[in-house]
Amino acid sequence: MGMTIIDGKQTAEEYKALLKQEVNVLVATGKRPPGLAILLIGNNGASETYVANKLKTCHDVGFNASLFRFENTVSENEILNCINELNFNSSIDGVIVQSPFPNHISPQKINEAIHPAKDVDGFHPMNAGRLQQNKPCYIAATPKGIMQLIEKYKIETQGKHCVVVGRSNIVGMPMSILLSRNSKPGNCTVTICHSKTVDLASYTKRADILIAAIGSPELITAAMVKEGAVVIDVGITRVADKATKSGYKLKGDIKYDEVAAKCSFITPVPGGVGPMTIIGLLQNTLLATKNAIYN
Repeated sequence: MGMTIIDGKQTAEEYKALLKQEVNVLVATGKRPPGLAILLIGNNGASETYVANKLKTCHDVGFNASLFRFENTVSENEILNCINELNFNSSIDGVIVQSPFPNHISPQKINEAIHPAKDVDGFHPMNAGRLQQNKPCYIAATPKGIMQLIEKYKIETQGKHCVVVGRSNIVGMPMSILLSRNSKPGNCTVTICHSKTVDLASYTKRADILIAAIGSPELITAAMVKEGAVVIDVGITRVADKATKSGYKLKGDIKYDEVAAKCSFITPVPGGVGPMTIIGLLQNTLLATKNAIYN
């Protein structure tokens, strides 16, 4: 049994082509392209990169994307006012605010301010609750992208033990719901681990499918992974590296070089989950354009 590298970049290209086709059909029938508004607060290097990638992908598939920039010192009210205006702007289908936020801005308030029908990141309690009840909703972009990778690579999930490391509302929690629900892919037995878990290795070693979304570079070593496991690495941390042009290297939560040899499937960092997160976001925005969920 060999090891397969899950190529998120290549899979994203295939989905991009499908998105572009759909946009062309919309425009050909006299409708406008999907409109996405991205709010960016401050100058976090990683956020700048993510937003640039999102804007480029939007451009590639023919979406209208607008970027709203704010200083780190911006008041919470100013952000909430901007979101409110975008909620009422009929040419905008999706609104997202790039995290992390400065400490004086509450992520909860921001997430709840975005109208559920425009919440293409899937963070509003309305969408999170609908996901839990298996109703149509915007699924958080990263879990949505991961589910599509699992499907694309025909990874068997039914009856498997899945261990999710990390319990964020962005990845860990929605991922655990998606994999445990009665669907295909799905029907896993799911264990959620986190920073307070005692003896993490005793859980990860029993995982048929291991999803690491904790943001701790190279936390998961070969000794913590079962032979033949499927390993999905969601972590992406900038680690200083003078040998590179940028001055940093991207590291996942998995010690890739030593873990890969034990796996049946593994996602690399970069080029694994990241590109599919953007696809998930754009698919949600297209759904919003068609009013396919909240009409």
